[in-house]
Amino acid sequence: MATVELETAKVQPSKPKVARKVVWASFVGTSLESYDFYVFAYFSAIFSAPLFFPEQDRATGTIASFLVLALSYFVRPLGAIIFGHLGDRIGRKRTLLWTIGIMGVATGAIGILPDYGSIGIFAPLLLAVLRILQGLSLGGEWGGAILLATEHSSYRRRGFYAAMPQLGSPVGTILTGAIFLLLTFVLSPEDMLAWGWRIPFLLAFPLLAVSLYLRLAIDETPVFTELLDHQRRSRIPALDVIRRHPVAVVVAIGAALLGIGSYSLMNTYTMAYGVTVLGFSAQDLFEATLIGSMLQLITIPAFGLLATRIGSARLVALGALGTLLITFPMYWMLQFATFPILVGTMIVGGILPTMAWAGLGGLMSDLFSGPVRYSALSIAYSIAAVISGVIPLLTAQLSEVTNAAWWHPGLILAVLSVVTLASAWYAQKLRVPEEISDTP
Repeated sequence: MATVELETAKVQPSKPKVARKVVWASFVGTSLESYDFYVFAYFSAIFSAPLFFPEQDRATGTIASFLVLALSYFVRPLGAIIFGHLGDRIGRKRTLLWTIGIMGVATGAIGILPDYGSIGIFAPLLLAVLRILQGLSLGGEWGGAILLATEHSSYRRRGFYAAMPQLGSPVGTILTGAIFLLLTFVLSPEDMLAWGWRIPFLLAFPLLAVSLYLRLAIDETPVFTELLDHQRRSRIPALDVIRRHPVAVVVAIGAALLGIGSYSLMNTYTMAYGVTVLGFSAQDLFEATLIGSMLQLITIPAFGLLATRIGSARLVALGALGTLLITFPMYWMLQFATFPILVGTMIVGGILPTMAWAGLGGLMSDLFSGPVRYSALSIAYSIAAVISGVIPLLTAQLSEVTNAAWWHPGLILAVLSVVTLASAWYAQKLRVPEEISDTP
């Protein structure tokens, strides 16, 4: 197979007005994907065990719920290969229409799924199938959303534009937390368990319609248009990624671990840990998570602006170093189990990993060339997600071994921080020649 080479001429980015429109469409899409994904995370932490695994004891049922949650992470690499191939062959825009459509339909379908009491063992099996579809979709969504933003923008603005789709994660968390919080106010625990849990899933259908409308209205990226016009597309992008960028793939995976893994730890495991060990109510945890996520609406754009000054890789490294320094003090404070401390933990424990999260898209875009960039970002991100997907289960097992010692979640977070710090440092040495111009 012939190696696809970069052209020496740089691609002109879209006009600023067009680039901003694309960023909004990308942001809305990642928000929907994140909402769909985190609805299931909240559901797994609180409702999945009694509804779909009622024959197990509560601890075993919770672990079974986390295993179903982890399924979506395990299939992400397959989704990354499939949709990465499409993204590098037929275009970023057309591929993202497929990913958002599959995610929205799968999430909405969970809302009409019968529980174990109605159809027995078929209930958890169907739940697992829908979760797998979510994972396949998400395997191709993130990389494409980042490319929509960065490949329309000028190179000097890439750090900021790459950060904006990352807003989708806190927005998804806010929507999820706000909806569950509202439902806990207006519905009794019995009604929530009987039918209220379905409402957040069913809301995926109207949100899907909005996202499809916005994505249909945007143009293909200038980078992919140039690849198409000059016949520079890779025939088998996933294979070219491994052949041409093997070290960069490993570095990208490590750089992504803290951003993805900290969300998995804080928004899934900590929810269950807060209820079963620390004695908080689900409502307290929804409120604390909501407050922490709202702060990210400010910090992510701010960190994106900082990335345009110091570089995305350095931004990720700073976030990882800061997280490492505050990890154990943060979890030591959490053992005192007061609501202000809980809120403080969600804020402090969220800001520094958010710095690493905000710089991730720019860092990874700098590592790979245009003909294979969709596949490369998707594959690296999805492998990091697979590793992150087992974090709630791993942390729960560590809790059993250590008798729920206060430091056991901090140990997991510290390891993630060290890996991401080392990867971000090395990423600065691996940047490919840039094909996007500095000026529109």
